[in-house]
Amino acid sequence: MAEAHKSNDHFEAARSMLMGLAYRILGSVAEAEDVVQDTYLSWMAVEQTGIERPSSWLATVCTRKAVDSLRSARQARTQYVGAWLPEPIHTQVLETPESELALSQNVTTAFLLVLERLAPKERAAFLLRDVFAMNYDEVAASLEISEAACRKLVSRARANLRKTQSTQSVPKSRQEELVSAFKAAISEGSLTQLAGLLSSEATLSADSGGKVIAIRQTLEGSDAVLSFITEVLSPAWQGTEIVASELNSGLALIVRDAGKTIAAVSFAYDDGFNASSVFIMRNPDKLARLDEP
Repeated sequence: MAEAHKSNDHFEAARSMLMGLAYRILGSVAEAEDVVQDTYLSWMAVEQTGIERPSSWLATVCTRKAVDSLRSARQARTQYVGAWLPEPIHTQVLETPESELALSQNVTTAFLLVLERLAPKERAAFLLRDVFAMNYDEVAASLEISEAACRKLVSRARANLRKTQSTQSVPKSRQEELVSAFKAAISEGSLTQLAGLLSSEATLSADSGGKVIAIRQTLEGSDAVLSFITEVLSPAWQGTEIVASELNSGLALIVRDAGKTIAAVSFAYDDGFNASSVFIMRNPDKLARLDEP
């Protein structure tokens, strides 16, 4: 019994890190939870006395399971109805500083979508090295590749991320300004403030999973985005409750109807701090956790 309790202590100490790793690889809380649970079962089944670094062992097993799960998920996502977006998560209500560190950093919707373009091992190698600060030899062992191959994967991932990611942190005041302007556009039909905060090349995409009504194609250009907001979103969301909340480490909007979340709106920014992308989550399966306490 004491040995089992000790085993649980090792796992519980690493749980937040494992969840953060699996979520970043998969972009889905439910799939990440399944991977972490499978990792726990593997941990409890193994002879632990010979494991010198339990956290590294757990990260390795979690990574391999997440990569396997990602390969299956990517196959399924080719049949996905409309745009696929990562599941939004609250990042301001995590229980401990360790949990916040593990889950809230580098989990913006834009960042996760860039990761989605990387091959499974490339994504895992980058996360283990640059987000979780593992040594190259540990990362290589986790992915069952040579250290030289590992370095190439990480280098290639960094290059891809640099091409598509803004390197600047968006000031909270700018995020508040955008969220306020977007809310005014929905509630009052006022576009003046929002128009000045959108990039001319802004895009808008929505994830419904085919389960509710939502636009399936990505809109391109600020004029198209603004027209959609005034002609479609504003009439559809009249009478709803629209509140600001921190999702995926950025200020976002949650839309509720009769107390139930029906949409979440998040943003990506360019280097001038203008909104370059608007992401609307409508898939009820991916919104369910936003209603949890």
